[in-house]
Amino acid sequence: MRLVAQTAPYIRKNVSVGRMMLDVLVALFPITLFSMIQNGWKGIYVFLISIITMLFFELFIHMLIKWPKDIQKKELFTKKGFKKVLETYSINNIYAPLISAIIYSLILPANTAPYVVFVGATFGIVIGKMVFGGLGQNIFNPACAGRIFVSICFPLSYTNSGANLDLVSGATPLASTNGGKLDSFGNYSLLDLFIGNRPGSMGEVCILFILVGAIYLLIRRSADFRAMLGYIFAFSFVMLISSIAYYFGVSKEKSVMEMWLYQILSGGMIFAGVFMITDPVTSPTSKFGRLYYASLAGMITALIRICGSYPEGAAFSILIMNMFTPCIDYFMRGKPNRYTWKQNLILCGTIVLFIGIIVAYILTSKGGGSL
Repeated sequence: MRLVAQTAPYIRKNVSVGRMMLDVLVALFPITLFSMIQNGWKGIYVFLISIITMLFFELFIHMLIKWPKDIQKKELFTKKGFKKVLETYSINNIYAPLISAIIYSLILPANTAPYVVFVGATFGIVIGKMVFGGLGQNIFNPACAGRIFVSICFPLSYTNSGANLDLVSGATPLASTNGGKLDSFGNYSLLDLFIGNRPGSMGEVCILFILVGAIYLLIRRSADFRAMLGYIFAFSFVMLISSIAYYFGVSKEKSVMEMWLYQILSGGMIFAGVFMITDPVTSPTSKFGRLYYASLAGMITALIRICGSYPEGAAFSILIMNMFTPCIDYFMRGKPNRYTWKQNLILCGTIVLFIGIIVAYILTSKGGGSL
């Protein structure tokens, strides 16, 4: 038997990593095309800046960390040296930053300032990925890292985003809710939220095309259904209980179903559940690990929306869970790759804990806080 040294990610299926990445690009195409048509050139330049920035820094830092040992310093960046570096540069080194750049662009508003797009893309690819060793070795999702960085450093750049719509302060209709009340819908119907007739980050507005991409990924088996469905179902279940608690404990102005559907269709939760939480590099390797990882991220998203001061918690929750991925893999090490009653009990207990915290907050604060 001969052992062959390879780099991560390790995919145990009859599907190449390159084909999976290509499938993700195909799945992203409908929502990307929709966002370009809807936002015009001010949306297109966001994509261009992000793609060029991430592809450049991916190649530049790859050259530094993968420089062949037989090349002397004086040959640095010469034609001969560059040719040898390219021999270590595969198509996956193009697909990966391209996917990160498109996802990063889609979770930004279309009118984001060019320098903000550049700073976030640079931070995401350099700090979020390349400092860990590059392809397959990062623990943080580069798109999430870049988005959170610019949202903290440049919060005013997201004010009054959207085009030809009643504008709100913030990148999502969630920001228009009055004091975090679950029954405050702003000026947007559920149909508007589903077809994309509202402001927001470019990739979150049209749920229809996001679901088209999700179906494609599931059919092609290029995304783990445990992570995708675990995230969306966990968030939806916690929000359903929260809506019931709000209806009976605070206000009956809106029905439970209306409040529940508004929370599901608003913000970037579904986009994150389809294209971000399913990242195989930053997810656990075991079946239960991926399910627990995604479910916990969904519950944290709900917790941030209802109890936090930030209107959207999808990117935050994914980054938080990225930090715990090595811990989940450690505790699942050596255990059978199947579900057990102990694991199910842990998952159910975690769900009950989060529901208890959120319901207690709703009832004690009478719906206060920010979504």
